[in-house]
Amino acid sequence: MMNKKLLAHSVALGLMSITVLSGCSKDATQTSSAQVESAGTVQHIEHGVIVTPTQGQAKAVRLQVMADNIIRVTAIPHSKLNAVADSLIVNMPAAGQFTTARSNNLLQLRTREMTAEVSLINGTVTVKNAAGEILLSEENSGEFSTVTQETITPDFDSYAINQQWNRGSDEGFFGLGQHQNGQINYAGESVRLLTHNLSIAIPYVISTRNYGVLWDNASITNFGDPQPATGLGQELILYDANGNPGGLTANYYDGDTLVFSRVESDPDYKFLSNNSVREKPMPQEVSHVKQPRVVWTGSIEAKATGLHRFRMYNSGYATLSIGGKELLNRWRMNWNPWYHNTEIELEKGKKVAINIDWDSQDGFFRLAHSDPQPKDDRFSLSFTSETGKAKDYYVVVGENKDALISGYRTLTGKSVMLPKWAYGFWQSRERYKTQDELLNVLKEYRARQLPIDNIVLDWSYWPSDAWGSHDFDPQYFPDPIKMTQTVHDLNATIMISIWPKFYPTTDNYKELDAKGYMLTNNVLKEKNLDWIAPGYLNGFYDPYPVESQQIFWRQLNEKLNVKGFDAWWLDASEPDIHSNLSYQKRKENMNELSVGSGAEFFNSYALPNAEGVYKGERKTDGHKRSFILTRSGFAGIQRTGSAIWSGDIVPRWSNLKEQIAAGVGVSLAGVPNWTMDIGGFTPEDHYRTGPNGFVGHYSEMAKEYQAQWQEMQTRWFQFGAFVPLFRSHGQNPYREIFNIADEDSEAYASMVYYLKLRYRLMPYIYSIAGDIYHKDGTMMRGLVMDFPEDKIAINLNDAYMFGKALLINPVYEYEARTRDVYLPAGTDWYDFYSGEKYTGGQTIKADAPLVKMPLYVKAGAIIPTGENIQYVYDKPTGAYTINVFTGADGSFEIYEDDGKTYDYESGKYSYIPLTYDESLQTLTIGERRGTFEGVLENRTYHIRWISEGIVPDNFDAKPATTITYSGKTVSLTRTP
Repeated sequence: MMNKKLLAHSVALGLMSITVLSGCSKDATQTSSAQVESAGTVQHIEHGVIVTPTQGQAKAVRLQVMADNIIRVTAIPHSKLNAVADSLIVNMPAAGQFTTARSNNLLQLRTREMTAEVSLINGTVTVKNAAGEILLSEENSGEFSTVTQETITPDFDSYAINQQWNRGSDEGFFGLGQHQNGQINYAGESVRLLTHNLSIAIPYVISTRNYGVLWDNASITNFGDPQPATGLGQELILYDANGNPGGLTANYYDGDTLVFSRVESDPDYKFLSNNSVREKPMPQEVSHVKQPRVVWTGSIEAKATGLHRFRMYNSGYATLSIGGKELLNRWRMNWNPWYHNTEIELEKGKKVAINIDWDSQDGFFRLAHSDPQPKDDRFSLSFTSETGKAKDYYVVVGENKDALISGYRTLTGKSVMLPKWAYGFWQSRERYKTQDELLNVLKEYRARQLPIDNIVLDWSYWPSDAWGSHDFDPQYFPDPIKMTQTVHDLNATIMISIWPKFYPTTDNYKELDAKGYMLTNNVLKEKNLDWIAPGYLNGFYDPYPVESQQIFWRQLNEKLNVKGFDAWWLDASEPDIHSNLSYQKRKENMNELSVGSGAEFFNSYALPNAEGVYKGERKTDGHKRSFILTRSGFAGIQRTGSAIWSGDIVPRWSNLKEQIAAGVGVSLAGVPNWTMDIGGFTPEDHYRTGPNGFVGHYSEMAKEYQAQWQEMQTRWFQFGAFVPLFRSHGQNPYREIFNIADEDSEAYASMVYYLKLRYRLMPYIYSIAGDIYHKDGTMMRGLVMDFPEDKIAINLNDAYMFGKALLINPVYEYEARTRDVYLPAGTDWYDFYSGEKYTGGQTIKADAPLVKMPLYVKAGAIIPTGENIQYVYDKPTGAYTINVFTGADGSFEIYEDDGKTYDYESGKYSYIPLTYDESLQTLTIGERRGTFEGVLENRTYHIRWISEGIVPDNFDAKPATTITYSGKTVSLTRTP
């Protein structure tokens, strides 16, 4: 991928100059003999330099210019840089012009947009912008220590790796992928980059100083505190309920009946060891208990004063209270636990009461703790990876956050365009059990004139003993070709779920295994059974070899693609070989990967899994855009035509709120197409089971829970209308609008309103989707992107911009009918429903009746809207309304292409520029740039001038002006 040929360079006494082969001008600096003797050596390579410092753990530090605004930094504790493998995530070669100079024991490498300096003494690197301002300063040349988290003997040249920069910084940090703790700004926080059903590691962070760091490592990595949390008793002094030191009192109950008590120092029921056997079993005394519940009580005493972090991992119901204050109250379904973090100030030597209550529901639990970090370390940038061959990272600089995201995609791949229908509404369920059930739902949407573009066939359509066969169970899906044809006749598309999982009895497993492309540890050694019927042995394939990818795609093509399916749902792509095993066991089950150990590639499996399907479909069906929904992802996933989603979240208000930060974090890490299970996947039992058993339609639920359920689903649906992909999915109760609420209810009316609003906004939405590819744009925009100087805005965890015009404020509290909304400073804002105008820089108490979510539009915004349609390709010649929100200058570009093919990659698309001049009260619709097959040469444009008191969402309002736009420039002036 890169030319790694080293160019000879002699280190001599006296005058020294270093130039590059890129044709840059020479930059010479004099250095004394004494300085040279005390400094390390320098080698010139084609796209950069290699420094051998005299001190520090790094024995070789390489700088490579990737582009004018991107420099790669690689360091190793030996001199053999050829040990550094080609990157899995970066797919661009080094290139770019630069000059170098040496002075005062520093080697300086400079491009037009940035400078990197390497100390010839200790190998530390400092990065500056074009103005010479320090952006990033290493605290050392990297720490390389013994690998302790492998499950096999590590390679001799593998190391646990840590790098820290900018101690004591006051900057904000954003990105890092999808996490579930509700945080957007990670300054002073710790994040574990660890792939899981609910967590997607994208090791790219962007700073308020306008730089980004892509940490090129696929092993489990800590951002922030380099030390993972430990058991309570390791760093805290524990006292039982009677005040005796040594542990907490653990009371084991059957429901509310006390069965057994003992003292414990580490509440830990976190993992399975094999099948359903716990790694740490419950006490024998409670083996007969039907409703196990554990309550730990006592006191904790800190050994250090400061901010202590607690990390609660749970499924079932769990609460944590410290000092009489409830810090966490969470529920997750028993088979899918995850972390929630909290923190509290503790004083050294002072006892504080603690209470932990876990109603297990046969789930999992652990409470871990981290001691305070020194303030300067806490407020720094740090990555710590379990294993790797080198410290390897890329620094991107830019004028704003959009430029930093563009730099990430320059390195890891453009975000290819999704088919236009993907931005319409999707209906899904776990699961449609027959083809008639699926088709009847779609027909019901059409009969009710509710817009929809995609319906999803989830798992278990195959014979129960033939997972991975890609066959259909003929009893329930007798004619899948007819099923897909009927979906298409109803002007919709159909996505199908596929897993990287195979039963060893299937021909597909046998073919992959014969080539050595099956991970067989589970089948041959661990023998974990899945949860289908009696339970079956299963294995996952190795997606890294190109031939393996090709076989996997061919199997899909021959059995499924030929039947007319439009898109692929790649589930369990962590890979989830067996849920709730320890991370060490998960690594063991991945150790047969062709590229290296499970520890080394732990976070990256989803990337080659998606890449193989994407490339295979492009080769087989090059006439249509591939589309993939994948449960996991990694840096680079956007280049595979993939969207990611937030996994099996739960229908709880707290989980609704946490999805705001999850989606924004993904977007700020450079991956633009994200979605979630609107309404949450698995509900609590009181929602799922009613007086007569299984709940489908909401009316089958106990009456006391119906209003709660409908309100949560309605609020989540409102939020879901303003994320990149609008997708309703979950287990029972059913999630179709007409199964959530009756037609004459407020809940139903609200969902229909936002469903239709989404389609009205399609010209705006598809335009910003076009910008994702053509301008490296972002649809779900953290407020730091558009209001970087507003300290209040950038630290909000519950609001974001949808495109650059719409401020989204989801409602996430039960029975809330108002919501505090902060309007970012520097602009005016319009209430989307009333037209009332507000000055930015203030918090208002916004109305939030059940039927509406607070929605505000930035002054100067230009939003094109369309007619009322039933699917995205409906009424292709329909009129557009250009809504101009007056009060500030503004601009927008309407993007159009055929919506279905890759012709846009060869220039077949168009942009129509719109600009508004507030001083002249004039809208200019510019000349159309570009064309494509099927372009509409003439379209009716209605013009609306939105000023205070004009209701923006009144789509039936009479426009101020109507014109026929034919692709030529036209200017329109607002009249009083």
